[in-house]
Amino acid sequence: MTASTTASTPATIRREDYTPPAFLVDTVELHFALHPTATRVRARLAMRRNGESHDLELDGEELMLLSASIDGVALPSYRVASLPSGGLRIEGVPDSFMLETLVEISPEANSELSGLYLSGGNYFTQCEAEGFRRITFFPDRPDVMSRYSVTIEAEKTACPVLLSNGNPAGGGELPDGRHWAKWEDPHPKPSYLFALVAGDLVAVRDSFTTRSGREVALAIYVRQGDEDACGHAMDSLKASMAWDETEYGLEYDLDVFNIAAVSDFNMGAMENKGLNVFNTKYILARPDTATDADYEGIETVVAHEYFHNWTGNRVTCRDWFQLSLKEGLTVFRDQHFSEFMGSAAVKRLANVRRLRAAQFPEDAGPMAHPVRPDSYVEINNFYTATVYQKGSEVVRMMRELIGPASFRKGMDLYIARHDNQAVTIEAFVGAMQDASGIDLSRFARWYAQAGTPEVTVSDSFDEATGRYTLSLTQSTPPTPGQPTKQPVPIPVAMGLLGPDGAALPLRLSGENAAEAPEERVLLLEEAKQDFVFEGLGTQRPVPSLLRGYSAPVKLHGLGLETLGFLAAKDSDPFVRWESAQQYATAEMLRLVAAYRAGQEPTLPDGLAGIFAAVLERAEQDPAFAAEALALPSEDFVAGQMRIADPEAIHLVRQALRRQLGTRFASRFAALHDSLADAGPYRTDGDSIGRRALRNAALTYLGRADAGDGLARARVQFAAGANMTDVLAALRVLVDSEDPAREDALAAFHASWRADPLVLDKWFTLQAVSTRPDTLAAVQALAKHPDFDLRNPNRVRSLVGAFAAGNPAQFHATSGEGYRFLAEMVIALDPVNAQVAARIVSPLGDWKRQSPDRAAIMRAELERILALPGLSKGTFEKVSKSLAA
Repeated sequence: MTASTTASTPATIRREDYTPPAFLVDTVELHFALHPTATRVRARLAMRRNGESHDLELDGEELMLLSASIDGVALPSYRVASLPSGGLRIEGVPDSFMLETLVEISPEANSELSGLYLSGGNYFTQCEAEGFRRITFFPDRPDVMSRYSVTIEAEKTACPVLLSNGNPAGGGELPDGRHWAKWEDPHPKPSYLFALVAGDLVAVRDSFTTRSGREVALAIYVRQGDEDACGHAMDSLKASMAWDETEYGLEYDLDVFNIAAVSDFNMGAMENKGLNVFNTKYILARPDTATDADYEGIETVVAHEYFHNWTGNRVTCRDWFQLSLKEGLTVFRDQHFSEFMGSAAVKRLANVRRLRAAQFPEDAGPMAHPVRPDSYVEINNFYTATVYQKGSEVVRMMRELIGPASFRKGMDLYIARHDNQAVTIEAFVGAMQDASGIDLSRFARWYAQAGTPEVTVSDSFDEATGRYTLSLTQSTPPTPGQPTKQPVPIPVAMGLLGPDGAALPLRLSGENAAEAPEERVLLLEEAKQDFVFEGLGTQRPVPSLLRGYSAPVKLHGLGLETLGFLAAKDSDPFVRWESAQQYATAEMLRLVAAYRAGQEPTLPDGLAGIFAAVLERAEQDPAFAAEALALPSEDFVAGQMRIADPEAIHLVRQALRRQLGTRFASRFAALHDSLADAGPYRTDGDSIGRRALRNAALTYLGRADAGDGLARARVQFAAGANMTDVLAALRVLVDSEDPAREDALAAFHASWRADPLVLDKWFTLQAVSTRPDTLAAVQALAKHPDFDLRNPNRVRSLVGAFAAGNPAQFHATSGEGYRFLAEMVIALDPVNAQVAARIVSPLGDWKRQSPDRAAIMRAELERILALPGLSKGTFEKVSKSLAA
């Protein structure tokens, strides 16, 4: 790929400039002599020219070159130049040759956590997206696929465990207390999938027998003392392996599958072939340390990384613009798996909520980009909700349109055609189209256009003929660089309901009445389409649209009366939940406007009625009830306003929570009493749902009745039954003025200071507190002895949680929240640029704030941009935010 740049800005990489690699690497032999400050890496690369004559260019960063040769001839015999990035250009190389280099690197000094680094005295790697160039000189791009042989040597007492990709291929003792191990990966892979782990770790072992009868050795490597917290991760791994065989016919292809857990990690986890590296957050769980959400997150992330073995590793992406080829598809697969493992309806609601919380604002902000971006400055900035979650929704829409059977055929065809290849998104869409016979060419627009499509519904009904006309229009707002949008194909799963909520037959004009289903998928492909249904009698039907959230769009045009009806009577869980959310959002926006006009917010009768209906049926499906009882978030409501008013939104939401708690206090108290766990902690869907509803009831009681609610919270906290209940109770106390608040926080800290993951929760609870003194508390916590700027989890737990999860406090009119975030970004950028670039995003929302807030936010962005030596990732985020 080529790059465009000026003297003052980092290079912009453009998709249209892609060119195939000038050289391929057939085999890679690596030898690591590990040392904290002076690790030596010897690389032997069997290289060959790929097409036209070019000089050899190798990527490299932070490498000290000690020696290099081509076919045994030292590089001084060739013309060698250093590239500005730190790489090498070698002129006059033959068409095929063996390149050997020896470099020295310092894992201890690597605070970026990209490449090879030290964490707690142990060695770990992170090579996606461009970390391998920090290990050795290499054409570090995903379309260069090679077979790797890796030898690791280290001091045995410090590093008894030596791991890499593939299968073990030997080991032994060396002089001076050192030892070695060799690993060989039979499958070609890009450099971003390389992994090495070495150190003083212990293994939790198990095995899995594949459907063909092969036994695979499984191991999870953790720090000593964490062995008892790996059971759920191991169970999730085995369940994932079995499900992938059953659902997709995909069997694991190595003799071993290893996972290593590390607390210093920029990401959630990494799918390196045969050696996954995980953030400890997504491995370690015991009932006393992990919440239900943690258990569910572990199940999902373990599955996601395992599923990458085929959708990402065996078939990988040609270039980083195709990132959603592996990530969007694999998110869809992990969501499908989670729906299989628990309540499909509730899992779908949770995933939609996450999509709207993270991806919708991204689509509406300065960093809006298509699922397949057209350009980037720093690829790590595009590991986004758009690429992952929206990419998954595009895959889901294709499956909705062509049907599960054709989708499975398409997956089989995709793997068969492209195994061991690096391909583009067109390869996946083409396989689905060929397997189904359905034209999917217009789905290219979903990959090419940024922005969230908006669908508006209107309808008419002729009582005399029983003919109902459903009119749907679509439009997508302009986004940076894309002022004009084309219509996209939108599958609209729908039904029609009678006055009693019963499903009506869906016979489109010209169809046979005997074949009319009660649910069908309409395809909205144009800017406006009419769908005419016949034979519906004399009573006007009510449309139930986007069932199961069949497309990632915003739906407009349904009035409050219709929304209330659907919330009470629709059979589809998503439509029931979504209608209640839309109703609540509309009422909250009305109350915000009234508050700004001087009126105090009062609970609307219609919203109270919806809550009453949910509570009446709550114990029939506790998990769904817990979701339905959650008011729309402050950020979501702000997203519906042209200029947000964080203070008014917060006040209205808090008032409604208090008034709902008061109105239904007796019912909430009864639920809190009746749903208490009677036995040991379990993580099945029913148990999780019961705890979620019980804690939702406690939250409302804490808002409504300081006496009863806080008393219950104190008792629940002291009982310490499980971390889910402890945190729910502590959250109620932390948001209150209760005298027990400080004692509870101190007790929690004293109990869990030695457990980093639990201590992260302690920081987060205080960062998202609704108390007016939260900002001062967060500023103090940033100076706390347990706060560590070098640990990404700790930064996210405090700074990220405050800026992204506490809008009322972050947007305080003083501007202190903005200044705090800017100071953290400035301090973090030289230490870990990836994390700095990720946490700066909330400042980019300045255009949707009032003029006084916007001016302060812009000033802070400009202060960051003026930082000497600003990383290219933070530069890209900040400069695009200012230019929006």
